[in-house]
Amino acid sequence: MKHILHFVRKYPFSCLFIASIWVLCLIPVPETPLNNVTLIDKWVHTAMYFVTCGVIWAEYLRHHPLQAQHSRFSWKKIIGWGWLAPIIMSGIIELAQAYCTGGRRSGEWLDFLANSTGVTLTLCVGTLWVWFHAKR
Repeated sequence: MKHILHFVRKYPFSCLFIASIWVLCLIPVPETPLNNVTLIDKWVHTAMYFVTCGVIWAEYLRHHPLQAQHSRFSWKKIIGWGWLAPIIMSGIIELAQAYCTGGRRSGEWLDFLANSTGVTLTLCVGTLWVWFHAKR
C-alpha cells in the first residue's frame, strides 16, 4: 500500500488519466451525433491512449531528467510502464468489457489495436524527444 501511495504522489496525472480510461471504458456510452462518423470510436481510443501515455512519459521525464548528473532514466522502465503496461491494461479492459459489463459494453479486437496504436505513437514521439534532447 505504501508503494502505491508513493506512485500516486509521484505520478498523479498519470494515475488520474489511467483511472479515467477505466471509468470511460466500463460505463455505458450514450448515443451521440458523432456515432455516424466512420471509425470515430477507434479514433477516440487512439487519442485516449496517445494522450495518457504522453502524460506518463512527461511525468517520468520530469522525475528522471536526461541532463541530470545522476539521472535514473531507464529505457527498460519507460518502455515497460509507458508502452507495455498500457497495452496490457488495454487488453484487460477489452476483456472486462466483453465479460463483465452484462452486455452494456463489448470488447473488440479493433479497439485493442487502436489503443495499441496510440501507445506506440507515443513511444515513437517520446523516443524522438529523448533522442533530440540527449544530443543537446
